[in-house]
Amino acid sequence: MTFDLTRLADPRVVSENRVAAHSDHRWFRDSAEAASGRSGYEQLLSGTWKFHYAPNPDLAVEGFEAADFDASGWDDIPVPAHIQLQGYDRPQYVNVQYPWDGWEQVEPGQVPTLFNPVASYVRDFELDRPLDDGETVSVVFAGAESAIAVWCNGRYVGYGTDSFTPNEFDLTEVLVPGVNRLAVQVFKFSSGSWLEDQDMFRFSGIFRDVVLARRPRAHIEDLRVRTALADDFSSAEVRVEVALRGEGTVTGRLEGAGDLEPAGEGVYVVRVDDPRLWSPESPALYELVLEVRDADGALTEVVPQQVGIRRFGIEDGILRLNGERVVFHGVNRHEFGLEGRVMSREQTEADMRALKRINVNAIRTSHYPNNSFFYELADRHGFLVIDEMNLETHGMWDRLRYLGRPDEEAFPGDRPEWLPALLERAANMVERDKNHASVVMWSCGNESYGGTDILAVADWFRANDDRPVHYEGTDWDARHPDMSDVLSKMYTPAAQIPEYLEQNPGKPFILCEYAHAMGNSFGAVDEYLELAYREPRFQGGFIWDFSDQAIAMTDPDGRAYFGYGGDNGESPHDGDFCGNGIFFADHSPSPKAQEVAKVYEGLKVAVERGSFTVVNRYLATSSSAFECVVTLSREGELLESATVETDVAPGESATHPLPVTVPDAAGEYDVVVSFRLREATTWADAGHEVAWGQGVFGAWVPLAQVGVEPPRVVRGIHNTGVHGSRFHVLFSRLHGGLTSYRFGEGAEGGRELLRGVVRPNFWHAPTSNERGWGGPAEDGAWLLASRYAFTPPESLDPVVTVEDDGSVTAVYRYGLPIQPATVCEVAYRVDGTGRVEVTQTMELAEGLPALPEFGTMLTTADRLDTWRWYGEGPEESYVDRRGGARLGVYETDVRTALTPYLRPQEAGSRTGVRWAEVTDDRGAGLRFDAQDGMEFSALPWTPDQIEAAAHPTELPPSNRTVLRPALMRRGVAGDDSWGARTLPQYRLPVAGTLRFRFGFTGV
Repeated sequence: MTFDLTRLADPRVVSENRVAAHSDHRWFRDSAEAASGRSGYEQLLSGTWKFHYAPNPDLAVEGFEAADFDASGWDDIPVPAHIQLQGYDRPQYVNVQYPWDGWEQVEPGQVPTLFNPVASYVRDFELDRPLDDGETVSVVFAGAESAIAVWCNGRYVGYGTDSFTPNEFDLTEVLVPGVNRLAVQVFKFSSGSWLEDQDMFRFSGIFRDVVLARRPRAHIEDLRVRTALADDFSSAEVRVEVALRGEGTVTGRLEGAGDLEPAGEGVYVVRVDDPRLWSPESPALYELVLEVRDADGALTEVVPQQVGIRRFGIEDGILRLNGERVVFHGVNRHEFGLEGRVMSREQTEADMRALKRINVNAIRTSHYPNNSFFYELADRHGFLVIDEMNLETHGMWDRLRYLGRPDEEAFPGDRPEWLPALLERAANMVERDKNHASVVMWSCGNESYGGTDILAVADWFRANDDRPVHYEGTDWDARHPDMSDVLSKMYTPAAQIPEYLEQNPGKPFILCEYAHAMGNSFGAVDEYLELAYREPRFQGGFIWDFSDQAIAMTDPDGRAYFGYGGDNGESPHDGDFCGNGIFFADHSPSPKAQEVAKVYEGLKVAVERGSFTVVNRYLATSSSAFECVVTLSREGELLESATVETDVAPGESATHPLPVTVPDAAGEYDVVVSFRLREATTWADAGHEVAWGQGVFGAWVPLAQVGVEPPRVVRGIHNTGVHGSRFHVLFSRLHGGLTSYRFGEGAEGGRELLRGVVRPNFWHAPTSNERGWGGPAEDGAWLLASRYAFTPPESLDPVVTVEDDGSVTAVYRYGLPIQPATVCEVAYRVDGTGRVEVTQTMELAEGLPALPEFGTMLTTADRLDTWRWYGEGPEESYVDRRGGARLGVYETDVRTALTPYLRPQEAGSRTGVRWAEVTDDRGAGLRFDAQDGMEFSALPWTPDQIEAAAHPTELPPSNRTVLRPALMRRGVAGDDSWGARTLPQYRLPVAGTLRFRFGFTGV
């Protein structure tokens, strides 16, 4: 058999000579090897390979597969790696578009001919030891995108598609003594690419490890472990099914339970009394060890296998784990990092630890199977996994939606020529991953509409395994409801879920995607979680998604940044739509992670003045598992700390008296009840906080100044001055506002702290969500109002009055270039200490567009880089994303206060701010306060500058600080980024009077 390029464009040719899919167990020569984790039956071929790149198959080197071909002049390339990140082709980010759309007229199954990059690889190797009698050797490509053809010593070995599960080929008959040569071609586009239209960067090449795998003469080719629990969970039967290659015998032992007993051909069982049950909270694993001996009784291999004993399924219409109702605190996770989809075990484990630390208990492998070690780590750290088949045809689904094509044209739909590819992809995933306790559902793929092909996949899953089947497409194509055992939707507003449940009885319901976390978003997600604990059939969901997909790049000036769609000159592309992560591209947590940790916590704590109540949402963990620490603070100063022993059972609640007493004295006090790990786990150190609640009592009051001389007023021709012993304020008639604030001693009247005119502000740089629903177009009038507010001739001279207490008030009325005509009044009251109290008032006329924000913008004369505040923190917060922020005193650097989302946008603000100081390195600057609290932002740039930058590196150098105290900014929203607006309760009013009062003074 030889390789023929026509295979690329034939969907019926899924693979040739590929070793049948099997379990991902490993085998070792003896127990010592098994204990070390290094198998003498594995030889890693990852490393440096010789490489040739061709833009299409016609330009690939002919005859390169020959054993004597001279590849010495070829480039070197690392394996694993995407060729697009090694200087060949270019990265391309597209969401639903097929990469070739608009370039070549191709129909499903066909492949582009003008541009279809071919990666040709050559690698010489020698076996690390000669083959023993009866041994065989295969080569395993754990991931190659999207089709791979393999030769060894000049002989064609095989062909395979399905980028995300192993392509394994037997080499035994083609090996020669000494040096052997592997020659491989990987094609970027094949017929299988039509099934791989996931929302991701499009890469190609060998992106997972390449391994030579030996099989001894007696070998377990496939292993299946099943567990069955007694109804009362008092015992379990572990059933082990073995497919043995060659003549031999199998024995085994399950740690803590005993030896396996034969129960039929290739079947062994063992009873476990009082089993430790696997769950995300307590991922208990038993060590199963199998030993294989050949016909002569010689040991040929040792197979260790982790076994999690648990029961998961739909019981009484509810998804249950070990009899308890499950709520998925989930995330979708692309297997993506700084090397693209080349992910190490270490980075994957770091991701899992980070997710456990923010209370995530479930992962959906969007939208393809992950590297095999992902599942082993999910077993160990405790995640409920929806394992998703490598299928998405979103671009073809759009053809139905946008071009009005009938359901019968769905793809793969009812097309019989595509069914073998789908069934093989299903089998590749299930056979590899079936023994992992973490895998609780199989998913038929993503966003591929429906049809009999996907129904056949669902039926195959059910015929070969007992786990429930998931597929969201049934929500769009109701012809075949059995495509999914659960109801599944994406981005459904929380308010619509109860009605949906009423209209769709019978099945449990999940949101396989929700809370589209693009840019500065993730607002009002707590509403979903509260609903999940009120509506039994709504069982949570999976955030979209784990981390930003972005490429590490360098601009022409040598500055590093993360690139998104279009940054590599690719077209078509989908811009920064790849920036949806609760973690950044480098997998450090974004401020959204602070909120995730709060909404996903397993203990909900409500604090009253004399008591606190704990509601336990865990499946199987009492609150006694954690140390409960109670602290009492006054305006950021710790006064008292104590511990409380609690024992609230799962699903129960209890109230405990506070061990601290909140004083009746003046001031604002807060009590924090914090639950922390008593001991270190695999994912966090002892003392890590898993849940908390805060109660705030009393009121913060600014310090009153007494015995201060009233300021003096100087009424000039163009300016009105208000002066005290250490401050000087100027109100300008020419420029229509407060133009100067000097503070301090000295012949020059102290230091000038302001640059430009203080103005009312109604605008911020649009967030990704706001751009998605067209916010800038609707809100644009407020941009004009912020930039071009004017003082009418009759208002140029401010109304300046001296109050009875000696303070001086200056009032400006700004006309706003907006329809209907609107006036914003700003009053400045200056007292003898130099404190300026600002009161900004606006009557909202009917018909005005919604306000992005209502506040004031001040620009400092010099850089003030230290921002310290008493308010909510430590991370940025907004009115619909402040549950994870707690009251305290915090400090940050203004230069890094703008959260580095892929595309600059409104970010970095804090809510509930009582006071804020912005100072230089000597501690001099400005202090702001608001009796009723405010939102506060301190950044080096204006909203206009932020909006104009496509990447953080494009923000200009700054020698000033832009301060924006505000009554409120519009909430960031969280349903989706292409149509869902901020919930009404988190928007500014559209009628009535807005009034914002705050003060500032020099420090």
